[in-house]
Amino acid sequence: MKTYNIKADLPSKLDAGKRLAELIRQNQSEKVIKIIHGYGSSGEGGSIKQLVHKSLRNHRKKGNILDFIPGEARKELLGFDEVIRTYSDYVKNDHDFMIGNPGITYVIIK
Repeated sequence: MKTYNIKADLPSKLDAGKRLAELIRQNQSEKVIKIIHGYGSSGEGGSIKQLVHKSLRNHRKKGNILDFIPGEARKELLGFDEVIRTYSDYVKNDHDFMIGNPGITYVIIK
């Protein structure tokens, strides 16, 4: 699984959103990619994480991706149970998935 850190150089939300869209375009042949977005210093979910999830909901509506799984969805009831069951083979052996890392999100592309 390819992993991309879109927050490494502390981009603006606009730049992070552009990076995410470009990564989705560039990885259409992949089944899943892992996005590192961080979780925010407050633990409530940083602005880039919130932007990533909102953007992924839009990409899903447009048919650009099949779905996404927030890292913490493995440990918390967030309404992603069916998505996890459907695509668990893609992510089940990833360390971040096993620990429920809130700083990452899996993007199911195809």
